Amino acid sequence: PGFLPHVLQVYKHARPDMFRTELRVNPATFHRLVIRLQDDPVFTNQSPNAQLPVEVQIAITLYRFGHFSNAASLQKVANWAGYGKGMVDFVTRRVMAIRYPTPEEKEEAKAWVEAHSCKAWRNGWCMVDGTLVPLDERPFWYGESYFDRKSTYSLNVQ
Repeated sequence: PGFLPHVLQVYKHARPDMFRTELRVNPATFHRLVIRLQDDPVFTNQSPNAQLPVEVQIAITLYRFGHFSNAASLQKVANWAGYGKGMVDFVTRRVMAIRYPTPEEKEEAKAWVEAHSCKAWRNGWCMVDGTLVPLDERPFWYGESYFDRKSTYSLNVQ
């Protein structure tokens, strides 16, 4: 069996510091995320085979996102979670399902940007953040371009 049940049943309640080490969020944030996503249609199906609990799917995805290099390999995450590599990949893709905002949501976001930052950015769609997303290995094409100030290969969120 994997370590995931211990994280969700013990660390979540008795050791929030260790829970955060595993999933990179505190238990309260994790709980709110589960509540927010649990009724999304992506977590329902018409199959006689039930999906994994939403809590488990989100935990697998967060663990995978919170690690890099060999620690984020499908096999390593599968061993940690106690599920197969295919299931790890499948639930990660399910949790990452993208829903584009409605026109009303876009307008609300634009109004917020205009009220809280530079008015000229109102119609923008991207903000410069500078977050580095580590890559598992040097990209084949133009790999030296991905070498960052922290001496790793990464993408810079723009």
